[in-house]
Amino acid sequence: MNNYMERTEDSVLHTYNRFPIVLESGEGVYLKDTDGKEYLDFAAGIAVYALGYHYPGFDEALKSQIDKIVHTSNLYYNVPLADAAKKLIKASGMDKVFFTNSGTEAIEGAIKAARKYAYLKDGCTDHEIIAMNHSFHGRSVGALSVTGNPHYQEAFKPLMGGVKFAQFNDLDSVKEQVTEKTCAIILETVQGEGGIYPAEKEFLEGVRKLCTEKDILLILDEIQCGMGRCGSMFTWQQYGVEPDIMTTAKALGCGVPVGAFVLNKKVAEHSLVPGDHGTTYGGNPFACAAVSKVFDLFESAGVVEHVQEVAPYLVQKLDELVEKNPCFLSRRGLGLMQGIVVGNGIKVGDVVKAAQKEGLMVISAGSDVLRLVPPLVIEKNHVDEMAEKLQAAVNALTTEK
Repeated sequence: MNNYMERTEDSVLHTYNRFPIVLESGEGVYLKDTDGKEYLDFAAGIAVYALGYHYPGFDEALKSQIDKIVHTSNLYYNVPLADAAKKLIKASGMDKVFFTNSGTEAIEGAIKAARKYAYLKDGCTDHEIIAMNHSFHGRSVGALSVTGNPHYQEAFKPLMGGVKFAQFNDLDSVKEQVTEKTCAIILETVQGEGGIYPAEKEFLEGVRKLCTEKDILLILDEIQCGMGRCGSMFTWQQYGVEPDIMTTAKALGCGVPVGAFVLNKKVAEHSLVPGDHGTTYGGNPFACAAVSKVFDLFESAGVVEHVQEVAPYLVQKLDELVEKNPCFLSRRGLGLMQGIVVGNGIKVGDVVKAAQKEGLMVISAGSDVLRLVPPLVIEKNHVDEMAEKLQAAVNALTTEK
């Protein structure tokens, strides 16, 4: 294991402070490192592995596509692209999709579509976007520009101009930022990196009404919270609102790097045209074969319904842990996207490390939140096992203290 870590540090740019674990394989909802230690996975590759590892039928679909063709470029049509696009449109109820290679690229495309929409209305290029404080949308210059965390931005300024920030779940603060130049409002339906904060229903309804009245585009970032994680295929579907543009990624390919931005009819017909946007790899046959199969398996296995069934049990167990342990201050979240606020002298990073020693993978969100985003196929016995291991981790920490 040390050899692999040393070779990585010798060759790979050090932009991640990785944990001293070399993962080698996975099965179901468990991971195994090169020393043979097993971990119950409640991180899922940061909410990516919705179906867990080697879900029946998924690997076979990828292998079958490899035997056919992996890449064609967007100069030509391909069968998996047509299939994946149709299924994503059906699941979202929207109109057109553009496949990308990542969530960050999906955000970039959404920003460009919004600006082009506004440009076609008045011919101006000085439009503004309202984003939320404590949000996270990615690390490219455009995505970073709408990420409401100065810590991520400071070294890379000047960023894209024309971006204002409002308070999440504070409609008045959003209204205060609106001008005649506002072309879009972008927000996560559930803030992830910012600390697992679901949007309040009244807030999201209010933003949607504001956008409709002023012909401002609503961009909802569902990169982490979407694809069934919160109890509906896309979380905004629980709120009775519809975005003009939606971004998705992570669980869209269940491990295969793929993202997408999806547009309603109004924006699709009045924004990007040939020459405005492109990608060499986006929408290639291999990635789209993964997307297509993910939607098939979600439907045949009733994944969204399963989340609705198991999520309340997870919430119950987490609330019990909060009640029992003084270092756990509160819980918040939606569906299988949950966070526990850590405090009283205990650091969230120490909880993550202690949990790893117990054979449990969890991650953090922000500076003080323990994030639990397990595969969507977990069962109640896995929730019980998680609770036991997390309690053991806390016991070890408090004993050391």
